[in-house]
Amino acid sequence: MSSHAHSQPPSPETEGDAPKASLLERAVEGSIFSSRWLQAPLYLGLIVAQMVYVCQFFAELWHMLHLFLAGGNVEKVSTDIMIGVLGLIDVVMVANLVIMVVIGGYETFVSRLDLSGKADKPEWLSHVNAGVLKIKLGTALISISSIHLLKTFIEVRGADFKIINEAIAWQVCIHIIFLVSALVLAWTDRIMMNGVHADAKQH
Repeated sequence: MSSHAHSQPPSPETEGDAPKASLLERAVEGSIFSSRWLQAPLYLGLIVAQMVYVCQFFAELWHMLHLFLAGGNVEKVSTDIMIGVLGLIDVVMVANLVIMVVIGGYETFVSRLDLSGKADKPEWLSHVNAGVLKIKLGTALISISSIHLLKTFIEVRGADFKIINEAIAWQVCIHIIFLVSALVLAWTDRIMMNGVHADAKQH
């Protein structure tokens, strides 16, 4: 006998439940997928924070110019200007970090940016992903930590080194942690990419 003779038509309850379950599933999946837009206000908030950093940059620049024009002890003014320049570099590096988080995070976790016709599109955006973004953020944190260490060493010249010895030790430890973390992230990303390439070759 044919297998069709033993098959039974689906009951009305089964036929009625299937579309409802499918509709509910699509609604849940659509809500989960759309929830990524909840991050958009966070990135807009970081843009506002970027504006604050721009104001801080010019405030520190004005303070440095004031020190230069006021004159005084040449060695002290030179040290203060050097610390001021490092402060400006620190602000710029933090601003770069914010830009990477805003653009890279939005591109990776929210929605693709339509920059196909933009001639000034940053080069790193062409191959941005979660792994690349983490490595770039780690590198930026190392650079910022280096600037803070250099500022600290300049500021303690001629001061009682014993008083702030512990603070400098903590800064060095944090800097080393950033270095190790960046190396681990790069190593992990490389292993994952090698695994992806190996799977692609097998298929």
